[in-house]
Amino acid sequence: MTQTIHNGLPFLAQQATLEKRADGSMILRSPIEPGAWPETLGTVLNDQARINGDRIFLAGRDGDGWQRLGFAEARTRAAGIAHHLLAAGLGPDCPLMILSGNSIGHALATLGAVLAGVPVVPVSPAYSLMSTDHAKLRHIAGLTRPGLIYLDDPAPFGAALAALKADGFASTMDGAALHAIAPTDTTPEVAVTSDSVAKILFTSGSTGMPKGVINTHRMLCANQVMLAATWPFVREMPPVLVDWLPWNHTFGGNFCFNLALFNGGTFHIDDGKPAPPLIGRTVENLRLASPNLYFNVPAGFAALLPHLERDADLRDSFFGDLKAIFYAAAALPQDLWDRLERVSDQSGHPRPMMLSAWGSTETSPLATMVHFPIPRAGNIGLPVPGCELKFQPSGAKYELRVRGPNITPGYHARPDLTEAAFDDEGFYCMGDAGKLADPEAPSAGVLFDGRVAEDFKLTTGTWVSVGALRVGVVGACSPLAQDVVVTGHDGDRIGLLIWPAIVAIAALDADAGDDPEALCASEKVNAAIADRLAAWNRANPASSTRIDRFVLMAEPPSIDANEITDKGYVNQRATLERRSDLVAALHEGAIGTGVPDEGATQ
Repeated sequence: MTQTIHNGLPFLAQQATLEKRADGSMILRSPIEPGAWPETLGTVLNDQARINGDRIFLAGRDGDGWQRLGFAEARTRAAGIAHHLLAAGLGPDCPLMILSGNSIGHALATLGAVLAGVPVVPVSPAYSLMSTDHAKLRHIAGLTRPGLIYLDDPAPFGAALAALKADGFASTMDGAALHAIAPTDTTPEVAVTSDSVAKILFTSGSTGMPKGVINTHRMLCANQVMLAATWPFVREMPPVLVDWLPWNHTFGGNFCFNLALFNGGTFHIDDGKPAPPLIGRTVENLRLASPNLYFNVPAGFAALLPHLERDADLRDSFFGDLKAIFYAAAALPQDLWDRLERVSDQSGHPRPMMLSAWGSTETSPLATMVHFPIPRAGNIGLPVPGCELKFQPSGAKYELRVRGPNITPGYHARPDLTEAAFDDEGFYCMGDAGKLADPEAPSAGVLFDGRVAEDFKLTTGTWVSVGALRVGVVGACSPLAQDVVVTGHDGDRIGLLIWPAIVAIAALDADAGDDPEALCASEKVNAAIADRLAAWNRANPASSTRIDRFVLMAEPPSIDANEITDKGYVNQRATLERRSDLVAALHEGAIGTGVPDEGATQ
């Protein structure tokens, strides 16, 4: 028996094998094979156009409703674009760069490139629209040498395009030109294989310039077959998504987009975002379309929950067809988990299953997956079929390493980074730590144990587990803290740099209005957070968990300085480096607020 039923949906049965090795390492595997995968993404598009031609594949906002595109039309449109790209001189060594965010035009440009054997380089729009020096954008263009740059609308990208033009990259295509390309039933006769490069995805890394992760057709196709072997319900229940996650990132662009493509699903492009100016648009989109699977990151759930909690009609639309909620990018604070369950129960619809996974851009992204009930966040599931998970001893923890057909062959134009990323057995070194949920029962899953490089030791000799501490204190401060950075390296006490949730703290001090600087300086706001952290300290008095003092930061995280990624995850190390003066002042007592000491222990 390889399947079991949870919440009325078929899942892979909870099973794993564990190999213990003489050097102290362990290998965790699924006992089943994933099955064969298609040769290329183009093969999948052609098959879906033949099997589910009239089914809606893509939907983008158009006035008060949706512009919809079926699989067959998407294929003929993409085929026409493929011919156009080849005529423009693009090919395996001359990629297509995409600067715009998620849109039907972005999707068609990507699918056209897939059919033409042209690698796609989707770039974070923030590198063009929020950056002050365009250094990362120019770095990416210099590494990949794109033959064409696609933008839905060039107007907002004027400064970015000027910077690229100065470097010799001037060939562009806008949305009007792309949509004017005539569709065709004939796909180009080009040699695209499973080893061909489908995408080059750039990750921010901890420091320095972004690095380009090579994504082959084999990686992406194998990963979706692994996913379907773990969640077989996606083949029986075509996914209906309402999704904002950026396609320049592996979660949105590979996991979610390809989930709809491979399984005949419908992808509603949510043009909102979990930020105050755009969350209202996400709410509007969720009124217009009801997902049966919903994917988000913790920051997204934190932004959406207040709307679900106060709006019964929105709850009905959101939970009406919903079978599962999926969180990723960072561990979900328990407070958000509990609020999601409460608001689900208030809707009157069956409570959806809570699911998660773990991986990275280098793993397509899926490496482990939750396919069984878990009572709280932290369990990242089991290795998907065909993917091996190594536990390599690293100090007091185990570093997680991954091997399988879903793993990148390396980094574009950076053989030095490629060599450093793999061990001598060919396992990709993730830099994350993990442990068995139950050492006597490997099938119980794997617990995420933070980033190996983020943890630090106090002068007391005690290790601080940054990942677990971050999740705990964010939950303790809910809903007042959006995220935190843990400080205290080479010291004897732990501090916090806190990005507050502006909407939530504004309710605490009417005199401060909505000015972030005034709110962060407010005695009422700081006292409220100090009270919550004092309660945390009472429950967690050890020196490795007790918070000594904190400071609220009005300046948002900087994408130019790698402080935050597109998926909303705070880069602890980069933030500590950029704000080192702030950290020093905090621990010297020159700034910040102290947390009442009610009996710390070692």
